[in-house]
Amino acid sequence: MRFFSFLVLLMMTRLVSAQASDTITLAFTGDIMMGTTFPTTQLPAENGTKLFKHVAPILSKADIAAGNLEGCLADGGTTTKRISKVCYAFRTPVSYAPLLSKAGYDMLSLANNHVNDFGDYGIKSTMSALDSIGIKYAGILGVCEWSVLEKNGRKYGYCAFSHNKKTCDHRDKETVRRILAELRKNADFVIVSFHGGAEGATHSRLPYGPETFVGENRGSIRELAHMCIDEGADVVYGHGPHVLRAVEVYKGKFIAYSLGNFCTPYGINVRSVNGYAPVITVRVLADGTFVDGQIHSFIQQRGEGPLPDADNIVAKEIKRLTELDVPNTPISISEAGSIKRK
Repeated sequence: MRFFSFLVLLMMTRLVSAQASDTITLAFTGDIMMGTTFPTTQLPAENGTKLFKHVAPILSKADIAAGNLEGCLADGGTTTKRISKVCYAFRTPVSYAPLLSKAGYDMLSLANNHVNDFGDYGIKSTMSALDSIGIKYAGILGVCEWSVLEKNGRKYGYCAFSHNKKTCDHRDKETVRRILAELRKNADFVIVSFHGGAEGATHSRLPYGPETFVGENRGSIRELAHMCIDEGADVVYGHGPHVLRAVEVYKGKFIAYSLGNFCTPYGINVRSVNGYAPVITVRVLADGTFVDGQIHSFIQQRGEGPLPDADNIVAKEIKRLTELDVPNTPISISEAGSIKRK
């Protein structure tokens, strides 16, 4: 009897181990702008080496970690923008690029409103800097529309969209469908990033239909995320509003509608809700089916990287927004940030 019980226990242990090994762990963050040398120099202490110290263990542990690189990695060039109190340009030194790989990032979106701050020079410099450290990227129309990273025997595909000049436009459904179709042919697993939505503390709610901000059509974010899943994406994560938005499981696949600011020590408002900076990790099956997840709560202060949020106010905010804006999604979120299937 004891021998039989031992065999049953051994089989159960092996089954649990097999199930764990069959899952993929993904980590996602929002906007990253590590510091700027334009129009004045605003760089963090110790050349930024401490920016990611609290989050690197989480990002590095994931099979794939992805975020949004806001601005360019460049040491020169001429800005394309007319700088004012409401218009900014960011230029992070190329020497800061290795901080991203040391933090654990595998993929970064270039599709946003700051990638073109220094025109083609800035874009090419950014791509070169990321190539030198082995980070994949996507999001520039006709240049780097998608990329594939092979890791642990699996090909991870990555694409990124926004509504901004030079980028792959998420308002153009044919472009979205074309890129996803190409990516599905070349990858086993597809991750989609998007930079979209109205901006600021008053825009944390997820609307139905198109959003307009400063007179600009920014598309329908719900429709975009659902369409990407319908077209073969396995997971979708968003950023752009500078604040958090809801998360959802749609047709078994995970969507984060906005992860807000993440590592933006200067040049971007990080007061109150603008400083909420989560890392969301999710476990999924090889076909993208959501298993479970965790919201790791961090906050920002001027001049600092993400700092631990002992009160879990960030997780509580995502929980609140999810219950308000996607109440029928088949997941529940605890106040400690655990995401479970209902």
